[in-house]
Amino acid sequence: MTMIPRERIPFTPIVDRPAMKVPNNGRIIIWSIVNLEVWDIARPMARQMVPAPTGQVLLPDVANWSWHEYGMRVGVWRFFDLYKKLGIKPTLSINARVCEDYPRVAQEALDQGWEFMAHAYEQGPIHKIEDQSAMIHKTMDVIEAFTHKRPVGWLGPGLTQTLETPDYLTEAGVKYIGDWVFDEIPSTITTTHGPLVALPYTLELNDIPTMIVQHHESGYWQQRCTDAFDRLYAEGAERPRVMAISIHPYISGQPHRIKYLEEVYAYINRFEGVVHMNGEEIYDWYASGQAGV
Repeated sequence: MTMIPRERIPFTPIVDRPAMKVPNNGRIIIWSIVNLEVWDIARPMARQMVPAPTGQVLLPDVANWSWHEYGMRVGVWRFFDLYKKLGIKPTLSINARVCEDYPRVAQEALDQGWEFMAHAYEQGPIHKIEDQSAMIHKTMDVIEAFTHKRPVGWLGPGLTQTLETPDYLTEAGVKYIGDWVFDEIPSTITTTHGPLVALPYTLELNDIPTMIVQHHESGYWQQRCTDAFDRLYAEGAERPRVMAISIHPYISGQPHRIKYLEEVYAYINRFEGVVHMNGEEIYDWYASGQAGV
C-alpha cells in the first residue's frame, strides 16, 4: 500500500528525542558528499549555466554539456587533491553510468577509499522512469560490479522520487537515503521491505541551489557553511548534530570557487569535537545503537 511520508515516520521534534552520542566525544559530524553525474548529450541538460537562446531548448546542448564535462576532466581532480590532503574520505553520490562512461574518475574515487552512494543510473527525474524498480536494481548492480561492494546508500537525482520509492529502495538492498532533508540527526522510516534510515542531507549547503539556482556569489556559500557550522557546533555541546556539505565538480571545482571550499574545511577543522564520517559510517553507527537515539 502506498504511504505518504507522514505515514512512514511520525512527527517528533528534535528536542523530544535523546541527544546523540557522537564517536570520540564529538559535538558535530561533518558528512561530505561529492556528486558525480552523467548528462546524456541526446537529452536536455540537467542544469544550465547558459540559458537557451530565445528560450528554445537546444539539442544537442553542447555548451552546458561541456560545462558538466569540465567537472569530470578538471574540477573533480581538485576535489581528489583536497580530500587526500585533508585525510577525508567523502561519500561519492554517483550515477552508475559514471562507472561505464568515466571509469578513470570512478576508479580514482575507489582507489582513494571514497564511499559509493547510488545516485540512480544516470541524471534524470525518477518520477519519469517507466520501471523505477528495474532502474534501481540496475544502478545497484552496476556499482556493485565496479566496486565489488553493494552500495548502502541512495540519493535520487535532484532528490526526485515517488511515494513508492522507499519501498523499491529497500527491496533492492538500500539501507539509507539522503532524499528526506527534514532533520539534523538520522531517523528511521518505514517501508514494505523493512526500515530505511534517512540521513540529514542538505539543500541549503549545496552548491547547486546556492550558486546555480539562487545565483549567490561563491563567497556567500562559504559564509553560509561557516554560519551553519557555528550554530550546530554551539548546539552540539548539548545535542550533537550532523552537518552535510554537498558539492559538484563542475561548480565548486571551478578555479574561482575551489578556494571557498578549501576555506570551509580550514575553518571547521580548527575546532575540537569535529568528526568526519561518510554516509555508511554514519549509518553503521546509528543502526548499531551507538548513537543513543
